[in-house]
Amino acid sequence: MAEYIMLQGTSSHVGKSVLAAALCRIFLQEGKSVVPFKAQNMALNSYVTADGREMGRAQVAQAEAAGLEPAVDMNPVLLKPTGNSCSQVIIDGLSVGNMSAKEYHNGYALEAFSAVQNALSRLTKAYDTLVIEGAGSPAEVNLKPYDIVNMRVAKYLHAPVLLVADVDRGGSLAALVGTLALLEEDERDLVKGLIVNKFRGDVSLFAPAVDFLEKKTGKPVLGVIPYIENLNIDDEDSVSLEDKPADRQEGDLDIAVIRLPKISNFTDFDSLQGEGDVSLRYVREAAELGRPDVVILPGSKNTIEDMAWLRDSGMASALYRVLSAGAPVVGICGGYQMLGRYIYDPDHTESSTEGIGGLDLLPIETTFTAGKTLAQVKGECCGLPFLGQALSAEGLEGYEIHMGHTADAEAGLLHPIVVTERSQQACHVVHGTARRDGLVWGTYMHGIFDNDAFRRDFLNCLRQQKGLQPLAVRRNFRAEKQKSYDRLAAVVRAHLNMDMLRRIMAGRD
Repeated sequence: MAEYIMLQGTSSHVGKSVLAAALCRIFLQEGKSVVPFKAQNMALNSYVTADGREMGRAQVAQAEAAGLEPAVDMNPVLLKPTGNSCSQVIIDGLSVGNMSAKEYHNGYALEAFSAVQNALSRLTKAYDTLVIEGAGSPAEVNLKPYDIVNMRVAKYLHAPVLLVADVDRGGSLAALVGTLALLEEDERDLVKGLIVNKFRGDVSLFAPAVDFLEKKTGKPVLGVIPYIENLNIDDEDSVSLEDKPADRQEGDLDIAVIRLPKISNFTDFDSLQGEGDVSLRYVREAAELGRPDVVILPGSKNTIEDMAWLRDSGMASALYRVLSAGAPVVGICGGYQMLGRYIYDPDHTESSTEGIGGLDLLPIETTFTAGKTLAQVKGECCGLPFLGQALSAEGLEGYEIHMGHTADAEAGLLHPIVVTERSQQACHVVHGTARRDGLVWGTYMHGIFDNDAFRRDFLNCLRQQKGLQPLAVRRNFRAEKQKSYDRLAAVVRAHLNMDMLRRIMAGRD
């Protein structure tokens, strides 16, 4: 019989995902067969599994913490906002189309719960411990009739719930007390304890608040978890971008990532942010761009809408100015499409328009079609021109997740990035295009900077352009992530009442 523990929050972005990852690693270290689960995610950061399906990034991090290969049963429902109160609905890793919020909540959400039940059935048979994450708050009374991720899951499994609040944003006591007050009696009974997360300073000063909470709610406070700096664990959605700098920090290299309104998969750049010689910043206003050493156009859930924003906001003009001053521009996925001459949408898969002109920095054109490309890939880079150098690398690993197909608009283009294996099948597929002057290139390969040697060669080209000495590869990004999970587990274990947690999971508290 599987054991359960569920983390629900007083709101979004209180740290449920990170705490779930911590519990996954703790239980793994204790020898348990543990798996993460979140019934429904709403996020633009997604991942492609080995079998070519799509899932939320938070459960990927939790799977890594649990020592597992990510699988869509861990996140059977994924909503990817497309704009205008509309989302692409993904069930069991595959898109079933776009729906308005009203269409989804009033007509489809409860139908989607069957996918949740089926996934839970498979997981409870395969694992002895499930760490379950809720979404937002369980006390949103307007959403509760259609809820398939919070109390509906807890009731379905009879799972004990820990309610998490973020003390760093303020109002955590009121949030905990208020959330409990808004729950139905049977829902409050499922809440077995409280967690106060992201505490800064001397925790002993918070003792009166703990006493108050326990007396006011009748629920034990299992722990006050400190704020953990520089954790380097994947973020779930763009809310976390509010915590990332827009101004330049310390670092030899100034890398600016354009913060598109529909930015997706910005975890592509976490590996760059962890380099000691890099100052990585996310830029939303054209005036903030300044004179970076390189500009990166990231992925987008709505490429046409974000391309229009680049023009209307003045960001496109700022990009042209930076490029004319000698700073290169790099595009990943949707950003790669925007670098081209035109983006066509004849079937209106993404927009009500027929298409839009691109930045015209690469002689390529993209046409959207109904199908989505989803695959883990391996490839190579051969002679990519970049700032007077030629980047080459073998054994690149990443994934592709995009709508549309990109084709050359003229003959003789450079295609130095090629996929040689897609979904474990040998192939030879062009995956990027570069200008011969070494100032503009793009690729469909998400995660390309997670490859240590390629990332360092890329950065060394920037260093040499500035007259700085190149640096040797000093980091193993994937190994560092595993150390981060261990560090996270150690902190949470030290500040969480693990004995009480085990009693709760065993049904004794």
